Amino acid sequence: MIIEKIVGNVKELDKAPHHVERVYLRSDDLVKKIQRVKTDHGKELGIRLKDVKELTDGDILYQDEKNSIIISVVEDDVIVIKPTSILQMGEIAHQLGNRHLPAQFENSEMVVQYDYLVEKLLKELEVPFVRENRRMNKAFKHIGHSHD
Repeated sequence: MIIEKIVGNVKELDKAPHHVERVYLRSDDLVKKIQRVKTDHGKELGIRLKDVKELTDGDILYQDEKNSIIISVVEDDVIVIKPTSILQMGEIAHQLGNRHLPAQFENSEMVVQYDYLVEKLLKELEVPFVRENRRMNKAFKHIGHSHD
């Protein structure tokens, strides 16, 4: 089966679908427009998206009156940075920006994929953080630019 569009998202449904098969993806796979995947029931699918910028957790790839195939994002190993001031946030954002490290922001937290060098930097700068496994709703993406 080839999936070319997203049917919807389970977060938008009034009631849960009857029979659910899941496709487990890492957050960085959410930006891939073409990929081959397998459901937790062993069904192989091809995904070839045309009008979707990226997948998200809960996206419905297929649905009929009895069955649904839904995207589930697996947890990423991340560092959750919890700066104590705007100055500390600016300093760490500058340091991580110089490393071209993609980050996401949730409430007052800055979240980056785990990297032992980042962990070392945060300890040296005495910036509060925790390492945890967290399901990210979006992929970590690099923003294109050049140093010309």
